Amino acid sequence: MDSVPVGEDGTAPDERALQATLALDGDGSVIAQARHLAAGFLTRVQRDHGLPVSQRALELTQLVVSELVTNARKYAPGPVLLDLRIAGDAVEVVVWDSDPVLPVARAADAGRVGQHGLEIVMAVAQGFEVQREPVGKRITVRIALLDDPGGSLAGRHPS
Repeated sequence: MDSVPVGEDGTAPDERALQATLALDGDGSVIAQARHLAAGFLTRVQRDHGLPVSQRALELTQLVVSELVTNARKYAPGPVLLDLRIAGDAVEVVVWDSDPVLPVARAADAGRVGQHGLEIVMAVAQGFEVQREPVGKRITVRIALLDDPGGSLAGRHPS
């Protein structure tokens, strides 16, 4: 499992260091690969670039990656592309798949078994966006790198 080099378009090396891309194709083991990439990426960003990353941000990023990649592998034929990048004080998790159908969060139902992934992702995200692409769709989720000193996620306020 290696991240695919990006930035052959002239992107500065420091910018490439703040991004990791992985093409996923195959069995269910790609979900674990994606989680490991996310953890390794945030660890490197913190170690090599001095960006603060809370343990909560690391764990939430792995959770979001797991949920999005699981859904993409389950519902979309073909490969999945995972892109992680630092954008200001957040990590952006971008997952592309070949299915053009946009996901819709279902109404909360404590009796429903499974199919809560999108609800979970939206609950922990600082930002959530879905874009239809010429082939498939792209989901972008923003997760704050730091927790607020008051205990809530940075950028999110308790209701």
